[in-house]
Amino acid sequence: MAFKTFVCRLVSLYTILLSGSAFSQAQSTQWFHLDSKADSVWGISTDRTYRELLNNRKPTPVVVAVIDGGIDSTHEDLKRVLWTNPKEIPGNGIDDDKNGYVDDVHGWNFIGGKDGRNVRYETAEVTRQYARLRPLYEGKNRSSLKPAQQKEYDLYVKYKTEMEQKRSEYQEQYKSISSFNDNFQAITGALKQALNVSKLDTNVLKNPQTDNDFVKKGAAALYEVVAAQGYGSTDDVQTELTRGLDDLKAKAEYAYNPEYESRSIVGDKPDDLTDTDYGNPDITGPDALHGTHVAGIIAADRTNNLGVQGVADQVRVMAIRAVPDGDERDKDVANAIRYAVNNGAQIINMSFGKDVSPQRKAVDDAMRYALSKGVLLIHAAGNDNKLLDTTASFPSDRFMDGSAIPNLITVGAITSKNDEHLVAPFSNYGRKTVDVFAPGMAIYSTTPGSKYDNLSGTSMAAPVVTGIAAVLKSYFPKLTYSDLKRIIEKSAVVQKRQVLRPESNDLVNFTDLSKTGAVVNLYEAVKLAQAEEAAASAKKG
Repeated sequence: MAFKTFVCRLVSLYTILLSGSAFSQAQSTQWFHLDSKADSVWGISTDRTYRELLNNRKPTPVVVAVIDGGIDSTHEDLKRVLWTNPKEIPGNGIDDDKNGYVDDVHGWNFIGGKDGRNVRYETAEVTRQYARLRPLYEGKNRSSLKPAQQKEYDLYVKYKTEMEQKRSEYQEQYKSISSFNDNFQAITGALKQALNVSKLDTNVLKNPQTDNDFVKKGAAALYEVVAAQGYGSTDDVQTELTRGLDDLKAKAEYAYNPEYESRSIVGDKPDDLTDTDYGNPDITGPDALHGTHVAGIIAADRTNNLGVQGVADQVRVMAIRAVPDGDERDKDVANAIRYAVNNGAQIINMSFGKDVSPQRKAVDDAMRYALSKGVLLIHAAGNDNKLLDTTASFPSDRFMDGSAIPNLITVGAITSKNDEHLVAPFSNYGRKTVDVFAPGMAIYSTTPGSKYDNLSGTSMAAPVVTGIAAVLKSYFPKLTYSDLKRIIEKSAVVQKRQVLRPESNDLVNFTDLSKTGAVVNLYEAVKLAQAEEAAASAKKG
């Protein structure tokens, strides 16, 4: 989900600043495109693939839906690759194509009102469920309730406890990080003054122009922090801190605040699944950082010599806004999936998730609908460093009846480290629940305002896989969703090594962290697709 994006890096950064440990990452480069053999990092070999395997093949456009928090439609690296509804006339206030959505030129916004206002912050699902049950059970004694009510009462107590605990936790974190941020600003300010510079970049910190030993030591300490985390300057660290503080504040003030309510902006009946006439055509919204970054990983323009390059070169990105800063609603997710399918999406990226799903059936039904239309779904495993085999997380990898979802790929995240630190410390994992791993740490991609930045999360790993699926579908258009999933998983490179289990000091076999025990690779996937195509052709001949 969008509001979890920065917490992992913030906590990691905070730990490093306190302990002085190092964890090297690439800075301002797209390491995930690199080749494992040539570059010694577990990139997906993007450039090598285009150079060696695809240079003589003609691609066909593929429509990829990005269900997220919004996409900057004016970004220099994305505006050319946005999906455009061919039957919709922009801005005329008419549903020209009769699909139920007025002026949906590049997609739709399910968390906006018809008056043009948009939801930015939203409560966590556990908070919404507590608020729903509070009028029924507040002040009640469990023993006085009927058996059926007692079960619901127990849920009420559980939700209340979790909500209050989370809110207190984030309030304390906000207070601690705020204090740390004040100290960081004071230190960097003093060092800038001592060195008579306006910016403390890695060059200045590594070679401080001073004879003062104390200043030299301070510069060296900051250099370790900045360079070790892959930043270019202390300003980059400050940006990360500011984002993290905003995120923590949003959690404390909105996500776990039962008095906060934003759905009135949308104006629908949130519990009525038949009420689908809501939203607006604003695909950007008030905070498009997460979605813009995701879209760039998949499809940033590979031909314009600007900024960055996406994995796929023939993609049309359909933007669907359904994920606020807080927990997405099941109803919106279900409607977003159906919108994507009905408007021609062949692949859907879903970089979001939550712990409670009260309208799970609606999402299940939407995913079954996508399955019936041959649409592949790619989902981020989540950033809670949890074993998903024993922890509830939604959307799940299985339908409510326990059967596997055949058109879904669940993705964990790796770093650029070719050692025991291969698995991202925040990534969820599970031998029964996570399909593959993909690059997801310090991923450099598009951000609003035609800018670029590093972000980390399984939210970044999922679009790497989505990009691979889009390339396969583009260059081998006859491949079905099941072919795409099979090829991606079968071609992924098995890692027979021990790694640190997320957020622990325990060494475990990488093969125990997912179904395949492997990291995706575009080169191997295309090579396998070509081999299968050649075998099928030979069989026909």
